Amino acid sequence: MRPVIVTLLLLFTGLAQAFEHSTWDALLKAHVQWVRGGATSQVDYDGFAADQARLDHYLDSLGTVSEQQFRRFDQDQQLAFLINAYNAFTVKLILDQKPRPDSIRDIGSLFSGPWDQRFFELLGAPRTLDEVEHDLIRGNPELMDPRIHFAVNCASVGCPALRPEAYTAERLDRQLEDSTRRFLSDRQRNRYDADRNRLAISPIFKWYRDDFADAAGTLHRWLARYHAPLALSEDTAEALRRGILDLSFMSYDWSLNSAR
Repeated sequence: MRPVIVTLLLLFTGLAQAFEHSTWDALLKAHVQWVRGGATSQVDYDGFAADQARLDHYLDSLGTVSEQQFRRFDQDQQLAFLINAYNAFTVKLILDQKPRPDSIRDIGSLFSGPWDQRFFELLGAPRTLDEVEHDLIRGNPELMDPRIHFAVNCASVGCPALRPEAYTAERLDRQLEDSTRRFLSDRQRNRYDADRNRLAISPIFKWYRDDFADAAGTLHRWLARYHAPLALSEDTAEALRRGILDLSFMSYDWSLNSAR
């Protein structure tokens, strides 16, 4: 076979091939488990530490993907890649701390918190977790979906669950929807107070209010779409949709989402 033809075949294969997340998937299945009826999850960081070589191999493989290669992924492949990268490097950040912190917010300093640490390389450049979430995902209109706020995991109890499986392009929409519904069904983080006729929700909805409003017109309307996992009656859901149901924001638990 002529060299030119071989080159063209390799290029074509590269265009069609998605990134392989099976190692990350196996690690998650081994070291993350659903708790509280599947509303959230716990992470076995000791187990991840024992599997450090496999985790580092996966992280190294993420770093080999160039920006040019990334652009050849379709949108679902790109978003799954970035969510998995964010979550895997967050686990790495926790494991790198000696001793292990009680909260991710214990990492860094007053002027450079955990999300500002430039400790890994992705798409050909040194990166921070904030850059992955806010620039590469939220800053890209083609990838931005408010449900990503229930997929990227900040290693905290108050954060939406780290799924015990990798995100994949083939199942991305179902996984995002499932993660969203699991989080909204958790009464420790989102609940309706009938006595006060008020919906108390996670501060995630305060921090990223505009993301949800951009998707549905208002935060109230976005929440009304999920009246079933929020356990709202039809009348309450309609009041929410019309914006006449009061919202309040609950406290956020920053303690480590550890199994210990």
